[in-house]
Amino acid sequence: MRRLALLTLQIWAHRGINPAPWPVESGAEHPLFNARFRSPPVTQSFSTNDFSDVIAADKAHVWHHLTQHKQYESTDPRIMIEGKGMRLWDATGREHLDGVSGGVWTVNVGYGRESIADAVREQLVKLNYFAQSAGSIPGAQFAERLISKMPGMSRVYYVNSGSEANEKAFKMVRQIAHKRYGGKKHKILYRERDYHGSTISTISAGGQFERNAQYGPYTPGFVEVPHCLEYRAQWDVENYGERAADAIEEVILREGPDTVGAICLEPVTAGGGVITPPVGYWQRVQEICRKYDILLHIDEVVCGVGRTGKWFGYQHYGIEPDFVTMAKGVASGYAAIACLVTNEKVFDLFKEDASDPLAMFRDISTFGGCTAGPAAALENLRIIEDEGLLDNTTAMGDRLMANLNALADKHAVVGQARGLGLFCGLELVSDRASKTPAPEAQVQAVVADCMRQGVIIGATARAIPGLNNTLCLAPALIATADDIDAITHAIDEALGNVFG
Repeated sequence: MRRLALLTLQIWAHRGINPAPWPVESGAEHPLFNARFRSPPVTQSFSTNDFSDVIAADKAHVWHHLTQHKQYESTDPRIMIEGKGMRLWDATGREHLDGVSGGVWTVNVGYGRESIADAVREQLVKLNYFAQSAGSIPGAQFAERLISKMPGMSRVYYVNSGSEANEKAFKMVRQIAHKRYGGKKHKILYRERDYHGSTISTISAGGQFERNAQYGPYTPGFVEVPHCLEYRAQWDVENYGERAADAIEEVILREGPDTVGAICLEPVTAGGGVITPPVGYWQRVQEICRKYDILLHIDEVVCGVGRTGKWFGYQHYGIEPDFVTMAKGVASGYAAIACLVTNEKVFDLFKEDASDPLAMFRDISTFGGCTAGPAAALENLRIIEDEGLLDNTTAMGDRLMANLNALADKHAVVGQARGLGLFCGLELVSDRASKTPAPEAQVQAVVADCMRQGVIIGATARAIPGLNNTLCLAPALIATADDIDAITHAIDEALGNVFG
């Protein structure tokens, strides 16, 4: 915990705060550091060395995400206290190197960005909220800056989560079907192993069977197309990317092109195994969409705003989407914000007949009117530009992939390393020849061993039965060569400890 106290004093020194003399080596608690964890209106105060009340409150009242709580009958949940850069400190005082940007690929510009916090506070004092039926200064400014990074796109619809952003796109597709096609062209295609959110309709469009199980019945009108992971090829052909895309056309023809309104795909499949598309895949998908008048919806919730080394993942492939959804990296977790971005062609469909009360997009998102989100997003965007983080992401992504390929040369359990920018995966197998997936328990043991070493990584989990075997890495865009090497060194050690 003294490491955390020392970090706080370093931050204060950077801010120009001059704390009273403190006998650091004596182990005495600094009175200002103790106040650091107090909120004046709350009567209960917390010692920097004792978070037992916090832990007890968490165990008694907090329902953690994606967590089996039976374990907390005999152990304590981990409580994160502070972050700076790519480092985190928990309630026990342990330091962690975060290799997954907040656990779910979100904190793109790193922890402790005072300029973002300052921008949010300044905006909240001025105006915290008004429904998005009216505009706001940060909302207009961020929309303009965002669109400048997305040639061909023109309109930003603010919401509060990636799930909600995708839901809005689905609703637009359905409304367009009614406005133009008598409701017939309403089906939405999604890809096996992709993930688009946790609402009933977004899991209906989700290709992860285990994540969706027991939540049916699902929303009708969503149709699955095959995945495009060449490592687990479904066809023995030379041009695998084109063949995988052709499988989409086969589904369209089976369903009837006049019934299919849109297709929703991740540019790089995230939680389904960090699947980078094979050569030729996206270009063929674009051709198919244009051939059958199908709207192309790219889900950039994970890949958007720099994660792949470009502003958006789809920009690696020269395609022109109709919808782009984004969330996690938009404000790096400093405020809740997500966006649905459309082109003008889609936007114009909702103002064709002003005399028709059903013509407009009759939708609202309460927290889409919060001004903290776009205020944080503006500063987040500035940081990425001013610090050259897109270039850093490309360079560090190359280093990460090189290190992962070196691990593949060393450890027979590594089936394939894959990734784009600072979004990478390492698929583990029990046998390279047969590509038998490594047991999920052993994959999770690797994650646990890295945590023991002070490095946080992730793995596919509760997604596809029998195929939850890929380690997931998404360090912040600020990562240095030393950070990357430390992450892969921990994985190297863990693979040896778990698999021998």
